[in-house]
Amino acid sequence: MYVCICQEVTDRQIRQAVGEGASTMRHLRKELGVAACCGRCAPHAKAVLDEARQESRTSSLSSACV
Repeated sequence: MYVCICQEVTDRQIRQAVGEGASTMRHLRKELGVAACCGRCAPHAKAVLDEARQESRTSSLSSACV
């Protein structure tokens, strides 16, 4: 699903960026251009970022416990 219409950024791209090390909105803005134009996507982009970071942490913990 598109998160940022101005830059044509999808939630999948945000999740991929998190997988590659992005951890803040500043990183997403620099790498993908999210919230750099009108800014209306910022709340949703932040929610996707937080969710992806949480999933990444959970995945890391699960694999460490096995």
